[in-house]
Amino acid sequence: MRAVQVLQSTGPADVRVVDVPEPEPGPGEVLIEVHAVGVSFPDLLLSQGLYQLRPEPPFTLGVDIAGTVVSTGGAEGLAPGARVAGVVPYGGAGERAVVPAGAVFPLPDGVSYDEGAALPMNYLTALFALQERGEVRAGETVLVHGAAGGVGTATLQVAKGLGARTIAVVSTEEKAAFARAAGADETVRLDGFKDTVGSLTAGRGVDVVVDVVGGDVFTDSLRCLSEQGRLLVVGFAAGQGIPEVRVNRLLLGNIDVRGVGWGAFAMTKPEYLQQQWRDLLPMVESGVVRPPVGATYELDDFGRALQEMSDRRTLGKTVVRVRRLSSPG
Repeated sequence: MRAVQVLQSTGPADVRVVDVPEPEPGPGEVLIEVHAVGVSFPDLLLSQGLYQLRPEPPFTLGVDIAGTVVSTGGAEGLAPGARVAGVVPYGGAGERAVVPAGAVFPLPDGVSYDEGAALPMNYLTALFALQERGEVRAGETVLVHGAAGGVGTATLQVAKGLGARTIAVVSTEEKAAFARAAGADETVRLDGFKDTVGSLTAGRGVDVVVDVVGGDVFTDSLRCLSEQGRLLVVGFAAGQGIPEVRVNRLLLGNIDVRGVGWGAFAMTKPEYLQQQWRDLLPMVESGVVRPPVGATYELDDFGRALQEMSDRRTLGKTVVRVRRLSSPG
């Protein structure tokens, strides 16, 4: 079968589609015929040898997938032919993939394979960030950096599903329009965002900041927080290094900085993953969660899709189609 592999960890240019043996599921593993693969930031880091997991090349990329069940490995609640989404640390970007049963989720009717491949990592990360780590309550205000990207748009929608007001921080008008379409109540430009947020909140500040960018925005994000506000550190997409915090800021403002490491926490807890999916489904069914797919590529163009992500030119979730049928049914 064909699969997207990292031949050497030197970035997207050395990602290739090659023929590999079809994976064989073991007990408790589900074999899935893959229709669509979501392109994720961990894929980019894996291709560069910069992720916390560092498999030896060659290895197959692919974190988020959607497709149909081929065999269930004895897992309950799944049947051959069922439409599903799944998430793995890597290894999903092929014509077939093996996924632990606890990380396979039923795909609701009306959700396309493209959308299904956009759901697992980004939306479960957003749910973990906001619900578990941020303790977001209805009526609170959530500020989202990188709001036009995959995690950013997921965070906007999940925050709305939890009853929060959302403010999207973006760098261009194109990204502002994309964030508004994804559900942002307000959009502000990155330059001078602290002062603009102050005006939007009558000087009070926001309850939660979700930061997938890091770098230079970090200190001003702290200054945007209201009393007992929480800054959630999700990632460092800006590539400007890991910011530092002066802890006296936390004391004087009664504010928190909280790490959000969904993968390390959830991927070893299948029951937690399944509960997260159950919590997410009502948001999907109500329509508040609808993954915005910004661009689609063919399997042979996976490396190009990664380069677009590296250049920060992507909007929403980029999806690679393994099979041309990517609609419900």
